[in-house]
Amino acid sequence: MEIGFAMCGSFCTFSQVFPIMEEITKQHHVIPIFSHNAASIDSRFGSAKAHLSRAAEICGTQPLMTIESVEPIGPKKLLDALIIAPCTGNTLAKLACSIADTPVTMAAKSHLRNGRPVIVAISTNDALAGAAQNIGKLLVRKHIYFVPFGQDDPVRKPTSIVADFTKIPQTLEEALAGRQIQPILL
Repeated sequence: MEIGFAMCGSFCTFSQVFPIMEEITKQHHVIPIFSHNAASIDSRFGSAKAHLSRAAEICGTQPLMTIESVEPIGPKKLLDALIIAPCTGNTLAKLACSIADTPVTMAAKSHLRNGRPVIVAISTNDALAGAAQNIGKLLVRKHIYFVPFGQDDPVRKPTSIVADFTKIPQTLEEALAGRQIQPILL
């Protein structure tokens, strides 16, 4: 199967996400996709160049990083599923409002036209605040599936939620069968 693996700028989770990307490549052909921020920002968690290189090494192909490069995903039916991990609050909001102005959101919009699954692995500090309404909007949308998530630090960051990235492969399997993995809340 052809799986898109889109990464957004929650840089602190990249070290958890890359091993899952690698695991998925053992069973599927994976096409990496990077948001503008993920492709261009150097952070204390590594350089953009290093992240792009790692994704290319894992997947055996260069990441798609422009709106133009991901737009054909839908018309050409290039993917069986699209994983967005990590999915930031910004990307979550854009998905909820059908805004397609980044490589990741355009990939999702283009892919969804075929009625195929989009798997969302949240990582945002305001999930239980401003982003809560966007989670709610997406929970009821057809073809959107969530990786189970929970609070990562309820004492110091009471509104922050992060997906259990280790559950991405199981969520993908269920989504390909048209089912939401349960339980969704950890």
